[in-house]
This record gives sequence, structure tokens and C-alpha cells, in this order.
Amino acid sequence: MSSRKLRNNYLISCNTMQQKPGKLLIFSAPSGSGKTTIVKHLIQTIDGLTFSVSATSRGMRTGEQDGKDYFFISSDEFKKRIANNEFLEWEEVYSGSYYGTLKNEVDKLLQQGKHVLFDVDVLGGINIKNQYKNQALAVFVKAPSIEVLRERLQNRSTDSAEQIQNRVEKAGFEMTYADKFDYILTNNDLATAQKEITTIVLNFINA
Repeated sequence: MSSRKLRNNYLISCNTMQQKPGKLLIFSAPSGSGKTTIVKHLIQTIDGLTFSVSATSRGMRTGEQDGKDYFFISSDEFKKRIANNEFLEWEEVYSGSYYGTLKNEVDKLLQQGKHVLFDVDVLGGINIKNQYKNQALAVFVKAPSIEVLRERLQNRSTDSAEQIQNRVEKAGFEMTYADKFDYILTNNDLATAQKEITTIVLNFINA
């Protein structure tokens, strides 16, 4: 067989190889659990992770870019896509203001071999996990106790006493869903929690 034919066969073989699909990393938690800090740590520490970009019906703010900060679509278009079952999860945060995750955008990233990281509410996280099964790792982040959670919220000095109480009550509700997740991360000490979840995530994406 000529060297040209061998080379052509090799190129065909390489071109037909499929990119290994990426995986999903889902993080949910009550407010004050430290989830956002932990998620940022993972993005900075592990190569190949990318944030899921949400769609929203609200207007674009100064400095925001379509497709980078959010996918900006009209309220009517958002409702149409809800009816067409195009969202992995969605919610109406305020009257007429919708946020959600488009399935086709997530699937594009997965097909490119990227690992997609979600920072979503508890019910949204469970919904995504149920759709992607073993391709997704769902992590529930929690404070050691409700008392510690309340103290953290108070130390923020950003919420009123009533708002803190509402967040604590919501946290109690959200924690009833913790056993629906693959892994429960107790954030007692931030550095320890970051080290623990980094190991868990690396083991999952490299499996």
C-alpha cells in the first residue's frame, strides 16, 4: 500500500473520530451555604469547566453581552420556548421576568467535550439531574446547621431580619431535597470543602 493511501486512511480515521462528550456538574444550595464561592473556586482550579449561560426575558443591562452574560430573548419568545419544552429548567423570578437553561445550548457545549457547570436552585438542579442521569453529578452544598446558616446571613449585613428569616425558612424546605443529590457537601470550613469537592469533581470528569 502506498504512503499516500496510508496517509489518506489515517486522515479519514481521525476525521471520523467523535469528540468525547462532556459532563454536567450541578450545584444547588440554600442561600448562605457558600455555594457561589465554591463554584468560582472550581472554575479557577479545573481546566475544561464552563458555566452554563442562562436565557432571560429581562432587558440587557449596560456592559452585558448576548450569549456571554445571558441569552436575551423576549417574554413572548420565552413563553413559546417553554411551550415547546426547550428548557431544562426555568422560573419566573418576577412577574413577566423569566430565567431558564436552554437544552440545545447545553448540548452544544457537551458535544464539544466541555464540562458544563450549573449554579441553580434545588428543584432546577434535580430536574437537570433527572434528564442527564449518569452524565451529571449533582451536588448539594449546605451549612453545618440552620443556626450557622442564620449567623452567616446576619454577618452579610445585606438583608433585613425579615429577609433573613424568609431565607432560613426556605433553606429548611430546600434541605428536605438534599438526599435527591449525588453528593452532599457540608461547608463547615471553606478550604476543606473546596479541597473535598475538587477531588470529587476530578474523579467524576475523569472516570
